[in-house]
Amino acid sequence: MRMTIESDPSYPAHWEADVVLRDGGTARIRPITTEDAGRLVSFYEQVSDESKYYRFFAPYPRLSDRDVHRFTHHDYVDRVGLAATIGEEFIGTVRYDRIGPDGRPASAPADEAEVAFLVQDAHQGRGVASALLEHIGAVARERGIRRFAAEVLPANTKMIKVFTDVGYEQKRSFEDGSVHLTLDLEPTAQSLAVQRAREQRAEARSVQRLLAPGSVAVVGVSRSGAGVGAAALRNLRDSGFHGHLYAVNEAVTRDLLDGVRAYRSVEAVGAPVDLAVIAVPAERVPEAVAACGEHGVQGLVVLSAGYGDSGPAGLARQRELLRQVRSYGMRLIGPNAYGVINTAPEVELNASLTPAPMPMRGRTGLFTQSGAIGIALLSALVRRGEGLSSFVSAGNRADVSGNDILQYWYEDEATDVALLYLETLGNPRKFTRLARRTAAVKPVVVAKGGRHTPAGHVVPGTRLSEDTVSALLRQAGVIRVDTVTELVDVGLLLASQPLPAGPRIAILGNSESLGVLTYDACLTQGLRPLPPLDLTTAASPADFRTALAAALASDDCDAVVVNAIPWVSEHALADDLADALREAVAEAPGKPVAVVHVELAELVQALSATREPAAETPDRPAADTPWTPAAAAATATADPVRIPSYPAAERAVKAVAEAVRYGQWRRALADAGQVPEYEDIDEAGAATQLAGLLADVDGGAVLTLSDWDARELLARYGIRVLPTLPAPSADAAVRAASVLGYPVALKTTAPHLRHRADLGGVRLDLTNEAELRRSYEELTDALGKPGELQPVVQAMVPRGVDTVVRSVIDPAAGAVLSFGLAGVASELLGDTAHRLVPATDRDAAGLVRSIRAAPLLFGWRGSDPVDTPALEEVLLRLSRLVEDHPEVIGVSLEPVVVAVEGISVLSATVRVAHPPARGDLGPRTLPSY
Repeated sequence: MRMTIESDPSYPAHWEADVVLRDGGTARIRPITTEDAGRLVSFYEQVSDESKYYRFFAPYPRLSDRDVHRFTHHDYVDRVGLAATIGEEFIGTVRYDRIGPDGRPASAPADEAEVAFLVQDAHQGRGVASALLEHIGAVARERGIRRFAAEVLPANTKMIKVFTDVGYEQKRSFEDGSVHLTLDLEPTAQSLAVQRAREQRAEARSVQRLLAPGSVAVVGVSRSGAGVGAAALRNLRDSGFHGHLYAVNEAVTRDLLDGVRAYRSVEAVGAPVDLAVIAVPAERVPEAVAACGEHGVQGLVVLSAGYGDSGPAGLARQRELLRQVRSYGMRLIGPNAYGVINTAPEVELNASLTPAPMPMRGRTGLFTQSGAIGIALLSALVRRGEGLSSFVSAGNRADVSGNDILQYWYEDEATDVALLYLETLGNPRKFTRLARRTAAVKPVVVAKGGRHTPAGHVVPGTRLSEDTVSALLRQAGVIRVDTVTELVDVGLLLASQPLPAGPRIAILGNSESLGVLTYDACLTQGLRPLPPLDLTTAASPADFRTALAAALASDDCDAVVVNAIPWVSEHALADDLADALREAVAEAPGKPVAVVHVELAELVQALSATREPAAETPDRPAADTPWTPAAAAATATADPVRIPSYPAAERAVKAVAEAVRYGQWRRALADAGQVPEYEDIDEAGAATQLAGLLADVDGGAVLTLSDWDARELLARYGIRVLPTLPAPSADAAVRAASVLGYPVALKTTAPHLRHRADLGGVRLDLTNEAELRRSYEELTDALGKPGELQPVVQAMVPRGVDTVVRSVIDPAAGAVLSFGLAGVASELLGDTAHRLVPATDRDAAGLVRSIRAAPLLFGWRGSDPVDTPALEEVLLRLSRLVEDHPEVIGVSLEPVVVAVEGISVLSATVRVAHPPARGDLGPRTLPSY
């Protein structure tokens, strides 16, 4: 059932949301409508007598017709009901009724409501009530309700815990045999932390169910053994998957396909199926999804193409696929996916198109949107001896995305490094939030495609320069690289080496020229290289060992780059050199080491411990055993000291430099600053004002606020914009000046002249009527008629440094706060700095100081320093406004005059729009379809 605004204009469709529950399954939350009477009765019949007693405080075996009418008829303002559904079935409900001070039904401005829940017993413990409380709380705030009241029986400990754990400020009392709870619905730091912790656990669990299933069915396995389905089945079988494996083909006539139990349908399996890999033509996928959903399958990997990758019709088919998958509470990887891999010893899952043997076990997680890029990255990692913990290639990324995988990797003890190839960030605010949290405990390395948008391409471009986007991602702890080669290079170093303590780099090797190249590369990357140590071409492995050991023991360096060129007998000495270098590292393991080799292919495998062993030992296979990832894993386990190697100095130094910068970011986290609280901020008033302004604005339209509305909105966040008065004539200008008081400024506000003092559109320090009239005449004579110039009069403010403060929502980076000096510095030279929203006090201070023209603010050439603390406060207040209200998509304060004492905001432009359906500021929700 899908209610629409067309069938009921009052129906709040924007309240619909898909959520991930505590166990990793999904449910849909939506408003209850008049068409839900039958569903409500069926739901109530499945609830136990005990749960009914807890809800109504008395035996209540069935709902009367009056009850059903009351619980399905709402005005969506004073009376609201939400249902959590799977398919057409209710699994939980929540409602509120607005009440007055006397506890009786009321309307606005009453700001309190009574709230009550009921969850089907079979779904209790899945976090249904917690999710419903988040969403009904957001609805209540939207409707002007500030508090919830609830009466709960003392024995109903589960529901009491739902209320007490939510993190809202609350009061609790015991009255007339029941627990009376009052919850303040204003979000708090604790309630936000609780919400995001629940989101992380639920989304991580949903991915874990996909990567560690107990049973897998491949739907669409051909009887001939050809095709994608048959390939996926073989890869699962040959990977040594520890669970139950089934093949599904509707025309199968024998018990086995490729040695795997075969069935005509998923239903015929007769046993639970946790994960289904679907490899049938796109037109047959809905039938396969329905069969999986009816059988209780938890997740799908859809390899089939013909969706968003094939034009508008395919995109519509993809949306319908996701809707169908969600209706059964499942999660989806794909469509057009390459598959998933989990190398955990208790799982060994290769549900992908990567032929067996699958990559060896390692500590690196890999996510890609592109199957082709996934193939290239897997090959590169295997070739260079790096193993994986898990791999997900999500294809069209209709459901499971890089954000979900980050949630999983954050707590996955098997993953030490996260590598991602992304074409879009999807939800940039959420991505930067998750990346910042994950990067605090393990490196997150991202190669981002789609930096430029070809005509007709579906990947949206960015308004900011690539350098700016990279800098913003780095502020979130993300290591942004430009190519998939760099993704592998950096990942190899981070997976095997400790983080450097600083930028001092020791260089040693048997080639003076290669040492000079490495030295230059270090300077290019902003590192501090020490003079290279040339061991000469006659150096033996023992000489390398001695030099490396000395460098690692020295207090003068933080990392070491070793250069090696071939000897005459390359193959004979590669193993000896690798052993020598590993021995030195083992003695002093606290610093990272990278090796640059020139035409020493054998050294690559030797250093990564993936070479074919030379002799049989209890821990190593015999010499005549072919090299395989499994053999390499055994070797790596026996000899854990691994050193990454690179065929070029620039690549090695780039990897080291990224590790240095990431290490600096990790250390700076200890003093990351705080987002300040300002007592005078009127968040509720701003929300009400924005709702009113956008009431008649179409969904995709952008509204530029009038000067009056912009000033009012900014004032609610403590940002005072100096008023201006229109001056359509000289007499009007004089009247305006008498209101404001002399001295005044006369300015044009026509778009082509706005902020262009260089064109003569501004007259300052006008101290009397005569000067004002003369300036008005000069202005109109020189530049045009008053109707064209749109002149205004404004009071003069203390002289200072003119600056520009802006915020914008960028598709590649999310909400961004920007700062620069007004005029040429920022407009022509691009001297503008940026920070992610929400900004901390440390961010604001760094923003002001990071532009090249910053000395002008701090007493350059004997001038007086200006009031930068006041400037930083404006930045922080604007950050709060944009963070609190996703409707605000652009703000420009220009100029902001920073004087010796205080600041003056002379002009403001504010653009607003309806927020996206899937933001990162409201209750938990999955991307919409």
